Amino acid sequence: MTRYLSAYAAVLVVLLALDMLWLGVIARSYYQQAIGHLLAERPSIAVGLLFYLVYATGLMVFAVKPTSTAIGVNATLLAGAMFGAFAYATYDLTNLATLKGWPAGLSVLDIAWGSTISAASAAAGKVVMDRFGTS
Repeated sequence: MTRYLSAYAAVLVVLLALDMLWLGVIARSYYQQAIGHLLAERPSIAVGLLFYLVYATGLMVFAVKPTSTAIGVNATLLAGAMFGAFAYATYDLTNLATLKGWPAGLSVLDIAWGSTISAASAAAGKVVMDRFGTS
């Protein structure tokens, strides 16, 4: 159990750290310019935290755990990237299909980011899980 909880914690920490860097620094002005009119003045911290807890669970279930017996991290990177691409595509393509003025370029960027952050977060979980062995 410690193995899975530690892996989950690693996934969550990497996910939060990278997304805060991305959303708060690297891509902040792009998102503000592209969809600033849709952004809440004050985001809900509780709902945001709920997202990260649920998403980290998804990465554990669909990327880290299924590759836990694989040697090396490559399978986990691929599974994480695919999970991220599918999840972020669901959000972005739905917005592109249903929201007036949703920028296609933002969807492409966001799907690429979702794939990247998911791969990195899942890989962190795999590395931590491997450190704990089979216990």
